[in-house]
Amino acid sequence: MKTTGKIKEIREYLKNADTGGVALVPTMGALHSGHMKLVEEAKKHARTIVVSIFVNPLQFRPDEDLDSYPRDLESDLEICREAGVDYVFHPETEEMYPRELELDISLNSMADVLDGVKRPGHFEGVVTVVNKLFNIIEPDYATFGEKDRQQLMIIQRMVEDFNHDIEILPVETERHESGLAKSSRNMNLSEQELSEAPHVYKSLKLGEELIHAGERDPALVLGKIKDHIGRHTGGWIDDVQIFSHPDLDPVTHIESDVIIFIAVQYEKARLIDNLLVKVDGQP
Repeated sequence: MKTTGKIKEIREYLKNADTGGVALVPTMGALHSGHMKLVEEAKKHARTIVVSIFVNPLQFRPDEDLDSYPRDLESDLEICREAGVDYVFHPETEEMYPRELELDISLNSMADVLDGVKRPGHFEGVVTVVNKLFNIIEPDYATFGEKDRQQLMIIQRMVEDFNHDIEILPVETERHESGLAKSSRNMNLSEQELSEAPHVYKSLKLGEELIHAGERDPALVLGKIKDHIGRHTGGWIDDVQIFSHPDLDPVTHIESDVIIFIAVQYEKARLIDNLLVKVDGQP
């Protein structure tokens, strides 16, 4: 496995990479088994696997947890080595953004909901860094987890709109046995919060059960989810909404497949999760 934090070097490495396709697994580090699931999916499609590790400052607001975001490069590199990754690209901020950007990427309706509203500028920062990574690595494939489903859907649209010759590979959310989505931010939960956190996913499953039972009023479904979180956790709901799939349109009556999105704020961590619900009741 080769590692570098330099754009020029990773490009040189990849010039000499084996044929058979290149897959990029973009991450912000603090790697866990959920990230390795992305690597496993990438290996099904390409011979050369590149993991990028970069905590992108453009997707954090001034009041968010950029400084407290967990970082452990040595551990990340060992995890990548054990997973059979070929290259790790781990640039510093100055390498990715040597000067202030002159050009901005603006997003439209898909970023006007959920985290796009709660975290202004977040998805513009995501799209900017992913575009840069695509231009640097020039992969044939890139994996993104469904846990950040809004991000996944925006990246899919970006690839289409900007004519990137890259296939986006969605990967199902990796979960603990309790149902809690695996996330680097779980490391910031207290012991008590960690014991309560599985109820975030349980509340989504409750919403799914209601819809499968025939409930078509999104307000009622959301009310039951809020009640469950309020009764079972000390966190507070930062956001919970239902949108159409795959267009992320607001829903006033559930008639076709929908996605339930939720964000629960704890003292030092904001947990997000989502669930795609098939209206015909099939999993």
